[in-house]
Amino acid sequence: MLIDHEGVSPTVHPSAYVAPTATLCGDVRVGAGSRVLFGAVLTAEGGPVELGEGCIVMENAVLRGTARDPLRLGRQVLVGPGSYLTGCTVEDDVFLATGTRVFNGARIGTRTEVRINGIVHLRTVLPPDTTVPIGWIAVGAPAQVLPPQEHEAIWAVQKELDFPGYVFGLDRPADGESIMPAVSERFGRALGRHRGDRRV
Repeated sequence: MLIDHEGVSPTVHPSAYVAPTATLCGDVRVGAGSRVLFGAVLTAEGGPVELGEGCIVMENAVLRGTARDPLRLGRQVLVGPGSYLTGCTVEDDVFLATGTRVFNGARIGTRTEVRINGIVHLRTVLPPDTTVPIGWIAVGAPAQVLPPQEHEAIWAVQKELDFPGYVFGLDRPADGESIMPAVSERFGRALGRHRGDRRV
């Protein structure tokens, strides 16, 4: 399904394939020979989503571009089933396995592999030819690649990357307080811009 969002409709190269149950919303550009499979969602939330030549986006993956960080895939990138990518840059010949999570401002270098359920955190930079093992977390610039049980080491880097400030423009709350009322109001208002969308 192709949806016009804020006056911009997706564009799909004639040699590309978009499954009938995939959704492309707004400023989404699908390059030559690319494939977007069943249930995938590609949505431009203030910034474009661009797939280079020969990319494959598997079933139920979500790719989201943001105003601060457009989402760009280079050539011959495979995004595995159930993966979630938001506001990131992925260079050529990258493999993102099933369940991969890549967050705002991240950059993934050429020929990198992020294996099943791997995470590339906010504003993390992976150089070319990096491997993130199954279930591991890459965090920082330059990236540290750590197993999930290394929570304290991950948090030491992650805290300084300032997820609430970078993504939502909000200060981290004091102990005993919640950021969620402000996140819900601000993010909900932004998502409300979809009320005027129309199918094309």
